[in-house]
Amino acid sequence: MFNHSRRRLARSFTLSMGLILVTFAGLVYGREVRDRIDTLDRALYSTSQVMIGGVEVTHYQGQQYIDLEDMPLLGDDSRFLNTELHFARWYTTSKTLVQFFGPIPPPRLMDQPGLITRGAAQTPTGGRGDRLRQLTLPVYQNQILIGYLQIATSLHPIETQLQKLRWFLAIGVPITLGAIASVGWILGGIAMQPIRVSYQNLQQFTADASHELRNPLAGIINHAQVALMEPIDPQEQTMRLETIAAIATTMGSLVSQLLFLARQSGELPAHQRQRVNGATLLAAVIAAHQEAIAAKPLTLQTQFPADPVWLWVEPDLWRQAIANLLSNACRYTDPGGTITLALSQQTRWAIITVTDTGIGMTPADQAAIFKRFYRVDQARSAEGFGLGLAITEQIITAHQGKITVRSHPGQGTCFTIRVPLAPDYES
Repeated sequence: MFNHSRRRLARSFTLSMGLILVTFAGLVYGREVRDRIDTLDRALYSTSQVMIGGVEVTHYQGQQYIDLEDMPLLGDDSRFLNTELHFARWYTTSKTLVQFFGPIPPPRLMDQPGLITRGAAQTPTGGRGDRLRQLTLPVYQNQILIGYLQIATSLHPIETQLQKLRWFLAIGVPITLGAIASVGWILGGIAMQPIRVSYQNLQQFTADASHELRNPLAGIINHAQVALMEPIDPQEQTMRLETIAAIATTMGSLVSQLLFLARQSGELPAHQRQRVNGATLLAAVIAAHQEAIAAKPLTLQTQFPADPVWLWVEPDLWRQAIANLLSNACRYTDPGGTITLALSQQTRWAIITVTDTGIGMTPADQAAIFKRFYRVDQARSAEGFGLGLAITEQIITAHQGKITVRSHPGQGTCFTIRVPLAPDYES
Protein backbone atom coordinates (compact mmCIF):
# COMPACT_ATOMS: atom_id res chain seq x y z
CA MET A 1 0.00 0.00 0.00
CA PHE A 2 2.74 2.46 0.94
CA ASN A 3 4.81 1.63 -2.16
CA HIS A 4 1.73 2.25 -4.31
CA SER A 5 1.14 5.61 -2.59
CA ARG A 6 4.83 6.42 -2.91
CA ARG A 7 4.73 5.68 -6.64
CA ARG A 8 1.66 7.85 -7.09
CA LEU A 9 3.27 10.67 -5.15
CA ALA A 10 6.51 10.38 -7.14
CA ARG A 11 4.55 10.21 -10.41
CA SER A 12 2.52 13.30 -9.56
CA PHE A 13 5.67 15.17 -8.54
CA THR A 14 7.46 14.13 -11.74
CA LEU A 15 4.52 15.08 -13.96
CA SER A 16 4.06 18.48 -12.34
CA MET A 17 7.77 19.31 -12.30
CA GLY A 18 8.18 17.84 -15.80
CA LEU A 19 5.39 20.05 -17.11
CA ILE A 20 7.06 23.07 -15.56
CA LEU A 21 10.43 22.01 -16.99
CA VAL A 22 9.10 21.42 -20.51
CA THR A 23 7.18 24.70 -20.44
CA PHE A 24 10.28 26.53 -19.23
CA ALA A 25 12.44 24.86 -21.89
CA GLY A 26 9.91 25.84 -24.58
CA LEU A 27 9.85 29.43 -23.36
CA VAL A 28 13.66 29.56 -23.28
CA TYR A 29 13.89 28.17 -26.82
CA GLY A 30 11.20 30.51 -28.13
CA ARG A 31 12.88 33.50 -26.50
CA GLU A 32 16.26 32.47 -27.94
CA VAL A 33 14.79 32.18 -31.45
CA ARG A 34 13.09 35.54 -31.11
CA ASP A 35 16.22 37.27 -29.78
CA ARG A 36 18.46 35.91 -32.52
CA ILE A 37 16.00 36.81 -35.29
CA ASP A 38 15.59 40.31 -33.81
CA THR A 39 19.37 40.73 -33.70
CA LEU A 40 19.66 39.59 -37.32
CA ASP A 41 16.85 41.93 -38.42
CA ARG A 42 18.55 44.89 -36.78
CA ALA A 43 21.81 43.97 -38.51
CA LEU A 44 20.01 43.74 -41.89
CA TYR A 45 18.39 47.12 -41.35
CA SER A 46 21.72 48.71 -40.36
CA THR A 47 23.35 47.25 -43.47
CA SER A 48 20.55 48.60 -45.64
CA GLN A 49 21.06 52.08 -44.20
CA VAL A 50 24.77 51.94 -45.01
CA MET A 51 23.95 50.90 -48.56
CA ILE A 52 21.30 53.56 -49.01
CA GLY A 53 23.83 56.15 -47.87
CA GLY A 54 25.87 55.41 -51.01
CA VAL A 55 23.00 56.23 -53.39
CA GLU A 56 23.29 59.61 -55.21
CA VAL A 57 20.33 61.25 -56.95
CA THR A 58 20.89 63.99 -59.57
CA HIS A 59 18.49 65.92 -61.74
CA TYR A 60 19.21 66.99 -65.32
CA GLN A 61 16.72 68.77 -67.56
CA GLY A 62 13.86 67.76 -65.28
CA GLN A 63 14.91 64.11 -65.21
CA GLN A 64 16.00 62.18 -62.14
CA TYR A 65 19.18 60.12 -62.38
CA ILE A 66 20.30 57.63 -59.72
CA ASP A 67 23.97 56.79 -59.33
CA LEU A 68 24.49 53.38 -57.72
CA GLU A 69 28.21 53.14 -58.36
CA ASP A 70 29.09 54.21 -54.80
CA MET A 71 26.55 51.88 -53.17
CA PRO A 72 28.39 49.20 -51.20
CA LEU A 73 27.93 45.69 -52.57
CA LEU A 74 26.64 47.03 -55.89
CA GLY A 75 29.60 49.11 -56.87
CA ASP A 76 33.06 48.09 -58.02
CA ASP A 77 34.77 48.90 -54.69
CA SER A 78 35.39 45.49 -53.12
CA ARG A 79 36.19 47.10 -49.79
CA PHE A 80 32.45 47.30 -49.11
CA LEU A 81 31.82 43.69 -50.11
CA ASN A 82 29.98 42.02 -47.23
CA THR A 83 30.14 38.24 -47.64
CA GLU A 84 27.47 37.78 -44.93
CA LEU A 85 24.84 38.97 -47.40
CA HIS A 86 23.45 36.31 -49.68
CA PHE A 87 22.26 38.88 -52.23
CA ALA A 88 21.53 42.57 -52.71
CA ARG A 89 19.23 44.03 -55.39
CA TRP A 90 18.13 47.47 -56.54
CA TYR A 91 14.80 48.02 -58.21
CA THR A 92 13.43 51.18 -59.76
CA THR A 93 10.29 52.89 -58.60
CA SER A 94 8.43 50.78 -61.13
CA LYS A 95 9.92 47.69 -59.45
CA THR A 96 12.20 46.83 -62.39
CA LEU A 97 15.58 45.29 -61.62
CA VAL A 98 18.54 47.58 -62.19
CA GLN A 99 21.49 46.05 -60.42
CA PHE A 100 22.11 43.10 -58.15
CA PHE A 101 24.66 41.06 -56.30
CA GLY A 102 24.33 37.31 -55.77
CA PRO A 103 22.03 34.84 -57.53
CA ILE A 104 20.17 36.03 -60.60
CA PRO A 105 16.90 37.56 -59.38
CA PRO A 106 13.54 37.90 -61.12
CA PRO A 107 13.37 40.99 -63.38
CA ARG A 108 10.58 42.54 -61.36
CA LEU A 109 10.12 42.98 -57.65
CA MET A 110 7.34 40.67 -56.48
CA ASP A 111 7.76 40.94 -52.69
CA GLN A 112 6.07 43.43 -50.42
CA PRO A 113 8.23 45.76 -48.30
CA GLY A 114 9.25 44.32 -44.96
CA LEU A 115 11.04 41.36 -43.42
CA ILE A 116 10.27 37.78 -44.43
CA THR A 117 11.92 34.39 -44.16
CA ARG A 118 12.41 32.64 -47.46
CA GLY A 119 12.44 28.87 -47.70
CA ALA A 120 15.48 26.92 -48.80
CA ALA A 121 15.87 27.18 -52.54
CA GLN A 122 17.40 24.52 -54.72
CA THR A 123 21.08 25.07 -55.56
CA PRO A 124 22.49 24.66 -59.09
CA THR A 125 23.96 21.32 -58.03
CA GLY A 126 20.54 20.00 -57.07
CA GLY A 127 20.91 20.38 -53.32
CA ARG A 128 18.94 22.50 -50.92
CA GLY A 129 20.25 25.93 -50.03
CA ASP A 130 20.03 27.81 -46.78
CA ARG A 131 16.93 29.54 -45.58
CA LEU A 132 17.19 33.31 -45.93
CA ARG A 133 16.08 36.31 -43.95
CA GLN A 134 15.09 38.97 -46.50
CA LEU A 135 14.51 42.70 -46.12
CA THR A 136 12.71 44.69 -48.82
CA LEU A 137 12.89 48.41 -48.21
CA PRO A 138 11.48 51.36 -50.19
CA VAL A 139 14.09 54.12 -50.42
CA TYR A 140 13.08 57.76 -50.13
CA GLN A 141 15.07 60.96 -50.55
CA ASN A 142 13.42 64.26 -49.77
CA GLN A 143 10.20 62.30 -49.26
CA ILE A 144 10.36 61.09 -52.88
CA LEU A 145 10.53 57.37 -53.68
CA ILE A 146 13.69 56.65 -55.62
CA GLY A 147 13.64 52.84 -55.69
CA TYR A 148 13.63 49.61 -53.70
CA LEU A 149 16.50 47.91 -51.99
CA GLN A 150 16.28 44.18 -51.28
CA ILE A 151 18.91 42.33 -49.30
CA ALA A 152 19.03 38.91 -47.68
CA THR A 153 21.34 36.91 -45.46
CA SER A 154 21.56 33.23 -44.66
CA LEU A 155 19.91 31.85 -41.53
CA HIS A 156 22.40 28.99 -41.42
CA PRO A 157 24.55 30.41 -38.53
CA ILE A 158 21.46 31.00 -36.43
CA GLU A 159 19.95 27.64 -37.28
CA THR A 160 23.24 25.92 -36.42
CA GLN A 161 23.23 27.56 -32.99
CA LEU A 162 19.56 26.76 -32.49
CA GLN A 163 20.19 23.16 -33.52
CA LYS A 164 22.80 22.90 -30.77
CA LEU A 165 20.30 24.36 -28.32
CA ARG A 166 17.65 21.85 -29.46
CA TRP A 167 20.09 18.98 -28.98
CA PHE A 168 20.97 20.30 -25.55
CA LEU A 169 17.30 20.51 -24.59
CA ALA A 170 16.50 17.16 -26.18
CA ILE A 171 19.20 15.48 -24.09
CA GLY A 172 19.03 17.67 -21.00
CA VAL A 173 15.26 17.63 -20.49
CA PRO A 174 14.94 13.80 -20.34
CA ILE A 175 17.98 13.57 -18.06
CA THR A 176 16.51 16.26 -15.82
CA LEU A 177 13.15 14.46 -15.85
CA GLY A 178 14.93 11.30 -14.77
CA ALA A 179 16.62 13.21 -11.95
CA ILE A 180 13.26 14.72 -10.98
CA ALA A 181 11.70 11.25 -10.93
CA SER A 182 14.51 9.98 -8.69
CA VAL A 183 14.18 12.96 -6.38
CA GLY A 184 10.40 12.48 -6.37
CA TRP A 185 10.82 8.84 -5.39
CA ILE A 186 13.22 9.78 -2.58
CA LEU A 187 11.05 12.65 -1.36
CA GLY A 188 7.99 10.42 -1.60
CA GLY A 189 9.71 7.89 0.65
CA ILE A 190 10.68 10.61 3.10
CA ALA A 191 7.15 12.04 3.08
CA MET A 192 5.58 8.61 3.50
CA GLN A 193 7.92 7.49 6.28
CA PRO A 194 6.06 9.28 9.12
CA ILE A 195 2.78 7.94 7.75
CA ARG A 196 4.27 4.46 7.52
CA VAL A 197 5.55 4.65 11.08
CA SER A 198 2.21 6.01 12.32
CA TYR A 199 0.35 3.26 10.49
CA GLN A 200 2.65 0.58 11.89
CA ASN A 201 2.28 2.05 15.37
CA LEU A 202 -1.49 2.11 14.93
CA GLN A 203 -1.47 -1.51 13.80
CA GLN A 204 0.72 -2.50 16.72
CA PHE A 205 -1.37 -0.47 19.14
CA THR A 206 -4.59 -2.05 17.82
CA ALA A 207 -3.11 -5.54 18.05
CA ASP A 208 -1.81 -4.94 21.58
CA ALA A 209 -5.09 -3.38 22.73
CA SER A 210 -7.07 -6.28 21.22
CA HIS A 211 -4.82 -8.75 22.99
CA GLU A 212 -5.20 -6.95 26.32
CA LEU A 213 -9.00 -6.78 25.96
CA ARG A 214 -9.41 -10.37 24.79
CA ASN A 215 -8.51 -12.04 28.10
CA PRO A 216 -10.77 -9.96 30.36
CA LEU A 217 -13.63 -10.31 27.86
CA ALA A 218 -13.16 -14.09 27.89
CA GLY A 219 -13.20 -14.03 31.69
CA ILE A 220 -16.41 -12.00 31.74
CA ILE A 221 -18.09 -14.36 29.28
CA ASN A 222 -17.02 -17.49 31.20
CA HIS A 223 -18.12 -16.20 34.58
CA ALA A 224 -21.37 -14.85 33.15
CA GLN A 225 -22.20 -18.18 31.52
CA VAL A 226 -21.63 -20.04 34.81
CA ALA A 227 -23.58 -17.43 36.76
CA LEU A 228 -26.54 -17.83 34.38
CA MET A 229 -26.77 -21.56 35.08
CA GLU A 230 -29.12 -22.99 37.69
CA PRO A 231 -27.51 -21.76 40.87
CA ILE A 232 -26.21 -24.54 43.07
CA ASP A 233 -24.22 -22.41 45.46
CA PRO A 234 -25.42 -18.82 45.91
CA GLN A 235 -22.04 -17.88 47.39
CA GLU A 236 -20.25 -19.12 44.26
CA GLN A 237 -22.68 -17.21 42.07
CA THR A 238 -22.02 -14.06 44.07
CA MET A 239 -18.28 -14.63 43.79
CA ARG A 240 -18.51 -14.93 40.01
CA LEU A 241 -20.58 -11.77 39.73
CA GLU A 242 -18.03 -9.94 41.87
CA THR A 243 -15.29 -11.25 39.56
CA ILE A 244 -17.20 -9.94 36.54
CA ALA A 245 -17.51 -6.54 38.21
CA ALA A 246 -13.78 -6.51 39.02
CA ILE A 247 -12.83 -7.46 35.46
CA ALA A 248 -15.18 -4.81 34.06
CA THR A 249 -13.58 -2.22 36.33
CA THR A 250 -10.14 -3.26 35.10
CA MET A 251 -11.33 -3.04 31.49
CA GLY A 252 -12.75 0.41 32.20
CA SER A 253 -9.35 1.50 33.48
CA LEU A 254 -7.66 0.10 30.38
CA VAL A 255 -10.12 1.85 28.06
CA SER A 256 -9.58 5.13 29.93
CA GLN A 257 -5.83 4.81 29.50
CA LEU A 258 -6.19 3.98 25.82
CA LEU A 259 -8.47 6.98 25.31
CA PHE A 260 -5.94 9.23 27.05
CA LEU A 261 -3.15 8.02 24.78
CA ALA A 262 -5.36 8.55 21.73
CA ARG A 263 -6.66 12.01 22.68
CA GLN A 264 -3.84 13.71 24.54
CA SER A 265 -1.20 14.71 22.01
CA GLY A 266 0.97 17.74 21.40
CA GLU A 267 1.70 20.60 23.74
CA LEU A 268 -0.73 21.28 26.56
CA PRO A 269 -2.45 24.69 26.14
CA ALA A 270 -1.45 27.37 28.64
CA HIS A 271 -5.02 27.90 29.86
CA GLN A 272 -5.09 24.30 31.16
CA ARG A 273 -2.08 24.81 33.41
CA GLN A 274 -1.78 26.18 36.91
CA ARG A 275 0.95 27.38 39.21
CA VAL A 276 1.39 24.48 41.62
CA ASN A 277 3.74 24.01 44.56
CA GLY A 278 5.77 20.93 43.59
CA ALA A 279 6.25 19.69 47.16
CA THR A 280 2.50 19.92 47.89
CA LEU A 281 1.65 18.00 44.73
CA LEU A 282 4.18 15.25 45.48
CA ALA A 283 2.97 14.97 49.06
CA ALA A 284 -0.57 14.31 47.82
CA VAL A 285 0.70 11.50 45.58
CA ILE A 286 2.67 9.99 48.49
CA ALA A 287 -0.41 10.07 50.73
CA ALA A 288 -2.38 8.08 48.16
CA HIS A 289 0.33 5.37 48.12
CA GLN A 290 1.13 5.17 51.82
CA GLU A 291 -1.02 2.10 52.38
CA ALA A 292 0.57 0.14 49.52
CA ILE A 293 4.07 1.17 50.62
CA ALA A 294 3.43 0.14 54.23
CA ALA A 295 1.82 -3.17 53.22
CA LYS A 296 4.89 -4.47 51.36
CA PRO A 297 6.68 -3.00 53.43
CA LEU A 298 8.99 -0.39 51.86
CA THR A 299 10.84 2.64 53.14
CA LEU A 300 9.89 5.95 51.51
CA GLN A 301 12.30 8.86 51.71
CA THR A 302 11.61 12.40 50.51
CA GLN A 303 14.03 15.19 49.66
CA PHE A 304 12.17 18.48 49.25
CA PRO A 305 13.72 21.98 49.40
CA ALA A 306 12.70 24.44 52.09
CA ASP A 307 11.57 27.04 49.56
CA PRO A 308 8.60 26.33 47.27
CA VAL A 309 9.32 25.06 43.76
CA TRP A 310 6.53 26.35 41.53
CA LEU A 311 5.52 24.14 38.64
CA TRP A 312 3.50 25.20 35.58
CA VAL A 313 1.38 22.07 35.09
CA GLU A 314 -2.09 20.60 34.91
CA PRO A 315 -2.36 19.17 38.46
CA ASP A 316 -4.46 16.06 37.74
CA LEU A 317 -2.28 14.96 34.82
CA TRP A 318 0.88 15.62 36.80
CA ARG A 319 -0.36 13.63 39.79
CA GLN A 320 -1.13 10.76 37.40
CA ALA A 321 2.38 10.90 35.93
CA ILE A 322 4.10 10.83 39.35
CA ALA A 323 1.68 8.16 40.61
CA ASN A 324 2.62 5.90 37.69
CA LEU A 325 6.30 6.20 38.56
CA LEU A 326 5.66 5.61 42.25
CA SER A 327 3.45 2.58 41.52
CA ASN A 328 6.15 1.06 39.34
CA ALA A 329 8.73 1.66 42.05
CA CYS A 330 6.51 -0.16 44.55
CA ARG A 331 5.82 -3.02 42.15
CA TYR A 332 9.44 -3.70 41.19
CA THR A 333 11.05 -3.20 44.61
CA ASP A 334 11.27 -6.19 46.96
CA PRO A 335 10.04 -5.91 50.56
CA GLY A 336 12.50 -4.00 52.72
CA GLY A 337 13.64 -1.85 49.82
CA THR A 338 13.78 1.93 49.67
CA ILE A 339 12.05 4.46 47.41
CA THR A 340 13.29 8.05 47.29
CA LEU A 341 11.23 10.91 45.90
CA ALA A 342 13.25 14.13 45.43
CA LEU A 343 12.45 17.63 44.21
CA SER A 344 15.00 20.31 43.31
CA GLN A 345 15.29 23.45 41.24
CA GLN A 346 17.70 24.54 38.53
CA THR A 347 17.68 27.56 36.25
CA ARG A 348 14.30 27.52 34.50
CA TRP A 349 13.71 23.86 35.42
CA ALA A 350 12.24 21.81 38.22
CA ILE A 351 13.87 18.40 38.69
CA ILE A 352 11.90 15.45 40.10
CA THR A 353 13.55 12.07 40.68
CA VAL A 354 11.97 8.76 41.67
CA THR A 355 14.63 6.28 42.78
CA ASP A 356 14.18 2.71 43.98
CA THR A 357 16.37 -0.20 45.03
CA GLY A 358 14.37 -2.70 42.97
CA ILE A 359 15.23 -5.25 40.31
CA GLY A 360 16.59 -2.70 37.82
CA MET A 361 16.57 -2.94 34.04
CA THR A 362 18.84 -4.06 31.25
CA PRO A 363 19.86 -1.58 28.50
CA ALA A 364 17.37 -3.30 26.17
CA ASP A 365 14.57 -2.74 28.68
CA GLN A 366 15.55 0.89 29.12
CA ALA A 367 15.35 1.45 25.36
CA ALA A 368 11.79 0.08 25.24
CA ILE A 369 10.43 1.05 28.65
CA PHE A 370 8.26 3.92 27.30
CA LYS A 371 6.63 1.83 24.58
CA ARG A 372 2.97 0.99 25.01
CA PHE A 373 2.16 -2.42 26.56
CA TYR A 374 5.83 -3.07 27.33
CA ARG A 375 6.53 -4.87 30.62
CA VAL A 376 9.95 -5.44 32.15
CA ASP A 377 8.84 -8.33 34.37
CA GLN A 378 5.69 -10.11 33.18
CA ALA A 379 5.17 -11.84 36.53
CA ARG A 380 5.25 -8.61 38.55
CA SER A 381 3.18 -6.74 35.92
CA ALA A 382 0.25 -9.15 35.88
CA GLU A 383 -2.03 -6.49 37.34
CA GLY A 384 -0.87 -3.76 34.96
CA PHE A 385 -1.22 -3.11 31.25
CA GLY A 386 2.22 -1.75 30.39
CA LEU A 387 0.75 1.69 29.64
CA GLY A 388 1.79 3.63 32.74
CA LEU A 389 5.19 4.82 31.55
CA ALA A 390 3.87 5.56 28.04
CA ILE A 391 1.21 7.79 29.60
CA THR A 392 3.76 9.36 31.93
CA GLU A 393 6.08 10.25 29.07
CA GLN A 394 3.18 11.67 27.06
CA ILE A 395 2.10 13.87 29.99
CA ILE A 396 5.63 15.15 30.59
CA THR A 397 6.17 15.83 26.88
CA ALA A 398 2.88 17.76 26.76
CA HIS A 399 4.35 20.05 29.46
CA GLN A 400 7.56 20.63 27.40
CA GLY A 401 9.40 18.43 29.85
CA LYS A 402 11.60 15.39 29.47
CA ILE A 403 11.93 12.10 31.33
CA THR A 404 15.06 9.92 31.39
CA VAL A 405 15.86 6.62 33.06
CA ARG A 406 19.06 5.29 34.58
CA SER A 407 19.16 1.70 35.79
CA HIS A 408 21.32 -1.37 36.37
CA PRO A 409 20.03 -4.92 36.82
CA GLY A 410 19.76 -5.76 40.52
CA GLN A 411 20.74 -2.24 41.59
CA GLY A 412 17.52 -0.29 41.16
CA THR A 413 16.20 2.39 38.86
CA CYS A 414 16.12 6.18 38.82
CA PHE A 415 13.63 8.20 36.74
CA THR A 416 14.49 11.89 36.30
CA ILE A 417 11.93 14.45 35.16
CA ARG A 418 12.78 17.96 33.93
CA VAL A 419 9.84 20.33 33.63
CA PRO A 420 9.80 24.13 33.14
CA LEU A 421 9.17 26.29 36.18
CA ALA A 422 6.16 28.57 36.34
CA PRO A 423 6.94 31.62 34.12
CA ASP A 424 6.70 34.24 36.91
CA TYR A 425 9.02 32.25 39.15
CA GLU A 426 11.92 31.43 36.87
CA SER A 427 15.23 32.24 38.51
